[in-house]
Amino acid sequence: MKKVSALGLDVGKKRMGIAGCDGTGLIATGLTTIYRTSWAEDLRQLKEIIEEREVDILVIGLPYNLNGTIGFQAKQVQKFADRVAKSLQIPIEYVDERLTSVEAESQLKAQKQFSSRNKGAVDRRAAAIILQQWLDLRRAKKMKEVEQGSSSMREQ
Repeated sequence: MKKVSALGLDVGKKRMGIAGCDGTGLIATGLTTIYRTSWAEDLRQLKEIIEEREVDILVIGLPYNLNGTIGFQAKQVQKFADRVAKSLQIPIEYVDERLTSVEAESQLKAQKQFSSRNKGAVDRRAAAIILQQWLDLRRAKKMKEVEQGSSSMREQ
């Protein structure tokens, strides 16, 4: 079984929430928040985390509009993600992140950990939700492939 090493990113204009997962790919947890200052500094901090955790894929939340279209903010995220992928030579995948910040906020409130002053905690939790969605989808897909047997593997 190959170790899963992915980072989840909740990319915003001011902050970027970062989440990682355990080696089995079961559980995502918030790691840190990068307070964005400049492209070079954002990239340096991200690269440090990627190297430290031996990450081989970035899972990035894409903020679709509620009607499913890609708006200005999603285009900004894609532009940032493309630059990161090129600069660090790392593959990226997107996850629909609509309402993850709302979900993150309500989870933190339920755990009595929410503070309107600590937006970084919301970003980290949102990144964990994004990564968890990706891990769950990936696991479901793998299980489906196993159920379909090896015949589907030969057809690919």
